[in-house]
Amino acid sequence: MEKPNVYYTDFRTVAFGDGLPTKLKKLIKKAGIEQLNMDGKFVAIKMHFGELGNISYLRPNYAKAVADVVKEFGGKPFLTDCNTMYPGSRKNALEHLECAWENGFTPLSVGCPIIIGDGLKGTDDVDVPVAGGEYVHAAKIGRAVMDADVFISLTHFKGHEMTGFGGAIKNIGMGCGSRAGKKEQHCSGKPHIEESACRGCRKCQRECANGGLVFDESTRKMSVNQDNCVGCGRCLGACNFDAIIFDNDDANELLNCRMAEYTKAVVDGRPNFHISLIVDVSPNCDCHGENDAPILPNLGMFASFDPLALDQACVDACLAADPLPGSQLAAHLADPHFHDHHDHFTNSSPESEWKSCLAHAEKIGLGSREYTLVDCR
Repeated sequence: MEKPNVYYTDFRTVAFGDGLPTKLKKLIKKAGIEQLNMDGKFVAIKMHFGELGNISYLRPNYAKAVADVVKEFGGKPFLTDCNTMYPGSRKNALEHLECAWENGFTPLSVGCPIIIGDGLKGTDDVDVPVAGGEYVHAAKIGRAVMDADVFISLTHFKGHEMTGFGGAIKNIGMGCGSRAGKKEQHCSGKPHIEESACRGCRKCQRECANGGLVFDESTRKMSVNQDNCVGCGRCLGACNFDAIIFDNDDANELLNCRMAEYTKAVVDGRPNFHISLIVDVSPNCDCHGENDAPILPNLGMFASFDPLALDQACVDACLAADPLPGSQLAAHLADPHFHDHHDHFTNSSPESEWKSCLAHAEKIGLGSREYTLVDCR
């Protein structure tokens, strides 16, 4: 079988030349986006609008560039994302839209409507069969996402505290799941809290949407209510003292496998195209209400019809790059007691795991890990 193409360009521009949005338009046209036959079709552009307080998410200018190309080929684009299951500014459609607007995503700035995929309360979903699924038989996907005739993902490629990195598969699989779908993907593995390490700061509790954390005022320590905890891992990212430990050693692997199967549910049986920008590579997800210094340089824009090949190409580009000074990754590597895993994602977040996602995606036929890189610079 012929290897899928992954098209690439860098972030370099020249004075008085084309800006980056125009460069992105040229890239996705060279990648053949017009093959999607978008004329008169509803086209979902799935992206992340960023949590309030976070400024590493993709700028609206990139979204407009993609929407403009869709309209040029006769499509009817809309930007979409589904609600979150944790506290924050995107847990229902009203707050989600206000968050998107505050972060610069409006119909005027992006040139198309913005629709929250799973409705007002995150309950408007549809069960989508997963062909070849081992962990998920029917994925719970936001209805508006599945109602679209054509699907495009626009991904900010970055680090992640659980899955190692957030690429196209995470943007699609986790991002298109309804609130119930996100809970299903996260339901393996629950943490416990090392009492001796807990400082009683309660930052973890503010991240829990499910009553899974209980604070004892007498001891000033936190504990986990195992009946309420869904294993989402938000508390892990909030703890600065390594007090939270996941008991299921393969929880991240199971999350990755379910995420890959959710992605397959979204893209199977309809035209789809995928774009990833390796820029502002924060160590954690854009779901955080803050962002740390980038761990890697701005490496480029990538596009492909194959989401797995796209993720693999972005991983390869990241692993070949040098860590940025002053970042979480550089700090870990500078620590004489730190064990070097020779992997930027694992070195940045040692509790994370990413390889199982790509391996399982290939196993279930989501795409290919082998690819041909087409340099469009």
